[in-house]
Amino acid sequence: MQFRNLKEQYHRLKKEIDAEVISVMEESNFISGYQVMELEKELAQYVGTKYCVTCANGTDALQLALMAWNIGVGDAVFVPDFTFFSSGEVVKMVGATPIFVDIDELTYNIDTVKLENAIQKVQKEGKLIPKVVIAVDLFGQPAEYCQISKIAKKYNLYVLEDGAQGFGGRINEKKACSFGDISTTSFFPAKPLGCYGDGGAIFTDDKDIAEMLYSLRIHGKGKNKYDNIRIGLNSRLDTIQAVVLQVKLKAFREYELDAVNEIAKQYTENLKGFVQTPTVLENYYSSWAQYCIVLKNKEERDALKKHLEKNEIPSNIYYPKPMHYQEAFVPYTFEEKYDVTEKVCKTILAIPISPYITIEEVKKVIDKITECLIHK
Repeated sequence: MQFRNLKEQYHRLKKEIDAEVISVMEESNFISGYQVMELEKELAQYVGTKYCVTCANGTDALQLALMAWNIGVGDAVFVPDFTFFSSGEVVKMVGATPIFVDIDELTYNIDTVKLENAIQKVQKEGKLIPKVVIAVDLFGQPAEYCQISKIAKKYNLYVLEDGAQGFGGRINEKKACSFGDISTTSFFPAKPLGCYGDGGAIFTDDKDIAEMLYSLRIHGKGKNKYDNIRIGLNSRLDTIQAVVLQVKLKAFREYELDAVNEIAKQYTENLKGFVQTPTVLENYYSSWAQYCIVLKNKEERDALKKHLEKNEIPSNIYYPKPMHYQEAFVPYTFEEKYDVTEKVCKTILAIPISPYITIEEVKKVIDKITECLIHK
């Protein structure tokens, strides 16, 4: 059994993907081919923003956004404590200070009450200037942007949407990657929309920001790549990855999102009562980057993981260590409590989900989870 079953996805899309990849190789247009610009237009149209700027990976996308806003030394950037390392790493990369915020116990996204408290505390201390909220769309569900946007407006902060796991999710009819002043996503293979390597994209409605990003992603170029008007990155999406994404985006829109939501529904209906199943808020729609259950304690979680492995069912722990415990952030001091994050890190477990998992595989996962918990 595959955790995300990318092999089956490739087999389904093989004819189209192979043809597009071969055409790129025959044209030998490997860097910044016309297909990259076509993809950017398709992605912007799908998400509902005016501009999309692709780049080399999701981490670069976040860093480029901060660079476009000139975030740096003396600035405070608020980041959920429960997320992948890059959400906080990019803050240090530009010289700013990450301020970690505990998460909501149901959605695992940033807790908006604790966010406002953290902003007020930084303001009161007067050592840093609050500048940005990085809101992560964890596991496929958008963060609570209605409240986040109100808080950001109140304190004059930018909102940077980290939609690496959220692409395809939505609130009502507004799609993930359109909620931030700048929004980003990742095309890492296991993401809801993934390529065959690394890739990323940045979304905005601001023309000036888009122009800045086009420059920053190619060494801060001006009129051409030999005219450099600022310090930037080498962060381009390869043409081969662009054509793979074009094929996958079509499948993603036509049937993959519906399929993965049906699998999530089956899990929730059959596992509720045995474990804490994911909560999708009213009027929210998840793209299910992961389906994560929460157990009573670490011992129960670890025993279940071992039981699944014994039965050849893959599982993963997202994430075993809170951001504020990461050694890379040791120079910073954190006086806040992160009770929810620390509890979730010890009790969460991700089980296989994808548009291509079979009904038989889903039944096996459900049976082995309930079997373990009933006979513990």
